[in-house]
This record gives sequence, C-alpha cells and structure tokens, in this order.
Amino acid sequence: MELICGSMFSGKTEELLRRIRRAEIARKKVQVFKPAIDNRYGLVRVASHNGVAREDAIVVACAREILDRLAPDTTVVAIDEVQFFDEGIIDVCDLLAGRQLRVIVAGLDQDFRGEPFGPIAALMALAEYVDKLQAICVVCGAAASRTQRLIDGKPARYDEPVILVGGSESYEARCRACHEAPGRPR
Repeated sequence: MELICGSMFSGKTEELLRRIRRAEIARKKVQVFKPAIDNRYGLVRVASHNGVAREDAIVVACAREILDRLAPDTTVVAIDEVQFFDEGIIDVCDLLAGRQLRVIVAGLDQDFRGEPFGPIAALMALAEYVDKLQAICVVCGAAASRTQRLIDGKPARYDEPVILVGGSESYEARCRACHEAPGRPR
C-alpha cells in the first residue's frame, strides 16, 4: 500500500495520476476510484487543481462498494480523496493489499483545523510507503503542511463542519506558523 498525503495544493492528485500513468505504461490493469462527495472537477474524473492532469474514475458512495466494483483482472487500485471515505476504507485497502494488489491512495492528512482527517492516520500506519507532500504557504512562502479554510476571506472557526468540498475559493495552503483555527480548544 502506498499513501500520498499532504495539504491542499501540495500535488497529491498529480502524484497519484503520475503513478497511474506509469502503471498503465507497464500494461497493468488499473482501476481508479473516488468518493461521490467529490464532484469538483466532474463527477467521473480525478483531476489535479490545475486541471492539466486527469483520469476517469469510478464513483462510489462507500468504501465497501470498491470491492463490488473491482474487476477480477485489476492489479492496481488507485483511490483519490481517501479522507472523505468512511472508516471501512481502512479494511478495504488492507484487504486489497493483502491480495497482493498494488493499492495507491491519496488524500488530505489533516482537516482545516490541523487535526488528522478521517481514516488517514490508520492508513498511514498500514501503508508500506508514505509520501507527505508540502505546498507553499501563501502568507510567508515557507513549506506549507496545513490547509486553511476561508469564509469571507477570514480563517474558518474551529467549530465549523469538518467537510466542505471546495478549491481555491475556500482554501489555501499555510505553514504551521501562519495556519489559524480561531476558537480551538486549548
């Protein structure tokens, strides 16, 4: 199992798509999955934020549906936006990797509050390979490991809902020092 994680705008999906292309060049049977909640770049596509790289994907409502939609000759399973899946994604990925399939997952490691996002921490522990990518902080230019949610141009309060699908209109990359979560309990 391979996990690609980091903040928004760090190149996670671009890296996932690069690995998919390399597997396809090697004539491996690849299936790409994404959660139904992510409809930013077309319902049946996985795409980088810059729109340059994209791949058709199978949209699933829950993690177990991946097993139902898996073709028998598939050798590589790629899953984008894994943080949006239910906790069942942990068992699904572990099961697929146990069947000797190459499982490549990509997703946010932290939510907008700077806390572990959904199943990512468990997937990090189970993965053989973990790549944590960083973006560039839009405030100071340092390496950015956090995703700042903005509401009307201001940092979202800590108690806002965790999931809000969006892009550059709602989020920006920030370093630890510039990231804010007003109202965070101490």
